[in-house]
Amino acid sequence: MGGPFTMAAIYLTIWWTVLFAVLPLGTQTHAEAGVDPQGGDPGAPIDPKLKKKFITTTWISAIVFAILWCIIHFRLITPEMIPWQHR
Repeated sequence: MGGPFTMAAIYLTIWWTVLFAVLPLGTQTHAEAGVDPQGGDPGAPIDPKLKKKFITTTWISAIVFAILWCIIHFRLITPEMIPWQHR
């Protein structure tokens, strides 16, 4: 799969992608709660719970990375198996 730098780069790419999927989960905006944001954006979350979301993102990313590593390491899917469109 590559060296440690490549694996770290792949993990960080997965981590950021998962973070953007996890961020909106379980949030309530000021507008939804009926609270006046007092000069802020009414669409901003009241309590974003970022620490919990970062931890959730980390373990989900670790699982996705482990699955990807197993697929590549044990050659469950190889480039020859992918039906490429010829030009």
